[in-house]
Amino acid sequence: MSTTPPVLAAELAQAWADIQRFHPELPDLAAPESLIGESSSACGAELSFERLLHEAVHGIAAARGVRDTSRAGRYHNRRFLSIAEEMGLDHPAEPHASSGFSLVTLNPEARKRYRPTIERLQRALKAHTAATSADTARSFRGPAARHGSSGGGVRVKAVCDCGRNVRVVPSVLAQAPIVCGGCGKPFRIPEAVAAAS
Repeated sequence: MSTTPPVLAAELAQAWADIQRFHPELPDLAAPESLIGESSSACGAELSFERLLHEAVHGIAAARGVRDTSRAGRYHNRRFLSIAEEMGLDHPAEPHASSGFSLVTLNPEARKRYRPTIERLQRALKAHTAATSADTARSFRGPAARHGSSGGGVRVKAVCDCGRNVRVVPSVLAQAPIVCGGCGKPFRIPEAVAAAS
């Protein structure tokens, strides 16, 4: 099995498609490779099937026009929780003070339903981790590796032609287009914002 990010991205896309079989209203995943190396403490720092299902909750919320977070996406509210429960995620009884109900886990039924998907994705993630951690001491991985960050950096506003906007790390947007579900056009960082960065 190849361990290049495009192969891992394909495995992520396949896992997303597996979720869509049970939840047809879930929009397509525009850029699966954007999840590789992306870290969000509110949504979970480690990439896993559980994290992917968490992201799918946000996808369904967006498709339904439901505002499922606040505080710049950090606080996951009860609307997020309601969709998470539909998708087979359990939650703590009380919300976390700063991230709300973001700490969701697979319930036994969902774990059974998605077992083949989970196993396939775990193999791909393990191979990817082995390949990317085999750097030599002479390899330079940049400031993100030195400081233990995802390399994400500061998010800026990206817009599409219909006026919708998302906050995105410029390097993630540079990896592959992120396409608007409303108009089908790619999000882009306005020149004024790009020039100021």
